[in-house]
Amino acid sequence: MHNDGVTVSTFQFLKRFNNEDAARNYIEKLRWNGKPDCPQCHSVERIQARIRKGYYRCLICVVDFTVRTGTVMERSHVPLDKWLYAMYLMATARKGVSSLQLSKEVGVTQKTAWFILQRLRESCGGPDDMPQLSGLVEVDETFLGGKEMNKHANRKLKAGRGTVGKTAVLGLRERGGALRAQVITGTGKKIIHAKVRSSVAAGATLYTDEHSAYVGMGEFAHRSVNHSAKQFVDGMAHTNSVESVWAVLKRGYYGVYHSFSEKHMQRYLNEFTFRLNEGNCKNNTMDRIESLVLKTVRHRLTYRRLVD
Repeated sequence: MHNDGVTVSTFQFLKRFNNEDAARNYIEKLRWNGKPDCPQCHSVERIQARIRKGYYRCLICVVDFTVRTGTVMERSHVPLDKWLYAMYLMATARKGVSSLQLSKEVGVTQKTAWFILQRLRESCGGPDDMPQLSGLVEVDETFLGGKEMNKHANRKLKAGRGTVGKTAVLGLRERGGALRAQVITGTGKKIIHAKVRSSVAAGATLYTDEHSAYVGMGEFAHRSVNHSAKQFVDGMAHTNSVESVWAVLKRGYYGVYHSFSEKHMQRYLNEFTFRLNEGNCKNNTMDRIESLVLKTVRHRLTYRRLVD
């Protein structure tokens, strides 16, 4: 834990990590704490530093490796200080950072910046990587996608208004605790019940709106508010915390990214979830970055898998 204040400014960050060696040393210390770990046999006893800086050889497996091996940064030619700055921006930009902005900030092509950001989003982990929520849990759904009235004529679905052409997202937020957000294929009772039961421990109290899909889960206490009747708070019953997540998410969606494709939407949700959980702005900036650096280990996302 860092105790030197909460915020690290961009100037302070770039001064500290002003070259690739500084970034590599920082990531090595975080990942290995002075004892490089073979990614194949996990030995730390017979590791030899190579002449080329940052390279190591396991004398048991006769395998050469670097701190990038076994992370989302593996086989990337982008210098580590640029990777680390991308992590800084992702952890501190409340509404997210676009690939166009990142490309200008670190001096890479937009395609490369997009690939960097998608690999970091993959590292953030999804709802299935999180423990179940408990206690008082707010549940709500929202829809992401462009409005029919704003689309070009050849893109309009001509199937009505409202949620037509949009992707459903379910959010569950523990009061004073963690958030889970995931893309769902619909908002019917069967889908909602399955997602809530897999995400929330039995015995919790659910707070929802009046949507009938939340009714009938006997293992949970359940209280709701009737938004249609302009009822937003009824004692302890409200969904204000999870709805505040949608407010930030949609500001990022419309103001920073302008759209998410349905194919990649879960990764964007993972990024926003990380920022609200481990990347919480109440935490020291370096603690948030360290959490993201450690999450890059054991994840691998190829460009082919992204675009297929």
